[in-house]
Amino acid sequence: MFALPGFARLRAGLPFLGVALLTLVLLGVPAQALHAQTRALPDFTDLVEQVGPSVVNIRTTQKVTSRQQPAGPGDEEMMEFFRRFGLPMPNMPKQAPRSNRPAPEEDVPRGVGSGFIFSQDGLIMTNAHVVDGADEVLVTLTDKREFKAKIIGADKRSDVAVVKIEATGLPAVKVGDVGRLRVGEWVMAIGSPFGLDNSVTAGIVSAKQRDTGDYLPFIQTDVAINPGNSGGPLINMRGEVVGINSQIYSRSGGFMGISFAIPIDEAIRVSEQLRTLGRVQRGRIGVQIDQVSKDVAESLGLAKAQGALVRSVEAGSPADKAGVEAGDIITRFEGKPIEKSADLPRMVGSVKPGSKASLTVWRRGSSKELQVVVGEVEPDKTVQKAAAPAEKPPASNAAQFLGFSVSELSDAQRQELKLRGGVRVETVAEPATRAGLREGDIVMAVANTEIRNVKELEAVLARLDKTKPVAILLRRGEWAQYTLIRPLK
Repeated sequence: MFALPGFARLRAGLPFLGVALLTLVLLGVPAQALHAQTRALPDFTDLVEQVGPSVVNIRTTQKVTSRQQPAGPGDEEMMEFFRRFGLPMPNMPKQAPRSNRPAPEEDVPRGVGSGFIFSQDGLIMTNAHVVDGADEVLVTLTDKREFKAKIIGADKRSDVAVVKIEATGLPAVKVGDVGRLRVGEWVMAIGSPFGLDNSVTAGIVSAKQRDTGDYLPFIQTDVAINPGNSGGPLINMRGEVVGINSQIYSRSGGFMGISFAIPIDEAIRVSEQLRTLGRVQRGRIGVQIDQVSKDVAESLGLAKAQGALVRSVEAGSPADKAGVEAGDIITRFEGKPIEKSADLPRMVGSVKPGSKASLTVWRRGSSKELQVVVGEVEPDKTVQKAAAPAEKPPASNAAQFLGFSVSELSDAQRQELKLRGGVRVETVAEPATRAGLREGDIVMAVANTEIRNVKELEAVLARLDKTKPVAILLRRGEWAQYTLIRPLK
């Protein structure tokens, strides 16, 4: 680095662009190139004028009784001390004695968010968390008109909500094509961060199809988003809405360079159901899934690490009735490949409940086609763990070179776990401990071969090359998973 005499003083008296120009000239950058770069920078002024009137501020209130209001400063213990001895609270107005009459209700501010008009007759789209728990929703337009809004519907899973105001001739946004959105493309956000109406920020698309939820792949940007921006539009350079600003990644509560938006095509799909049904119908098949690792894929003969590993199957669920088993790898749904496990809930969720769908599963070295009648998403159910056996049967040491011993499952255990076979792990040592095996695990398959009892396990292990890694399918509680045991050399 070098410095010229008096440069600091010159810099203090120049605009930023002048400083940059001087610096680049000193470094030998041609002025023509500099001007070309300057002209290439985006100008958002026309976009703000075009889209700005469609963006609204949303305030919510909640009804609380006066007795629910905070009594004043200080912690609860100190307040209780003064109440017990009938002393007035310091710096507090003297309160009237309580009566038996119901306490009056008051509307207190609950939160501030953003939204945008997507129909001229007053339909507004925002985030579900913006209006969640609100008793009253107030919408303010850019022309300062304020309306009480009715909540048409809100979906917490996608974080999309639709509200309605009684107005016509409103400036609706143009909807863009998310498929045309490219990583590195400039985008703009308009919203009310910290209640500051119609604030404009800009950045680029950092990534698409970012997995941060079960049902929606998010658009990641570096657009500055803060509390109050939620529900506002993400706009491309053509003035079209491509997403709803919804989340940020932050360790401080404020913007740290990473923000997420709900793709507008997904949001519209949700909004249509909210308007027609008042809720969102999503398909389910009743499986718990996990990612397929590279080691597991190689050990099972899969060409690459893709699909969704079935950890457990809910009893009586559509998957259970279709014949899906724990340890299966679902590779296709309705003929579409499942690249990663997060693809499956999105594919299934988009299917209308009651519809038939095809599943392709990889089971013990070969593909199998199954037909499933898709159910409807419902609240999660609590799963009970199987009880431990009272007495341990004799253990087999056939798997000693892999670092574990096993015993037979009783009929009661098979019935409780809903298993046709398997053996119970009794003791664990190296290398099994390194692979994650635990006492009480159920070995269901070894090297792509189903195990029904100790005798079958011993037969399979006798044929194995004791110097190569072995893929083991385990059942732990209600979950199934693969692990790879590498024998000690």
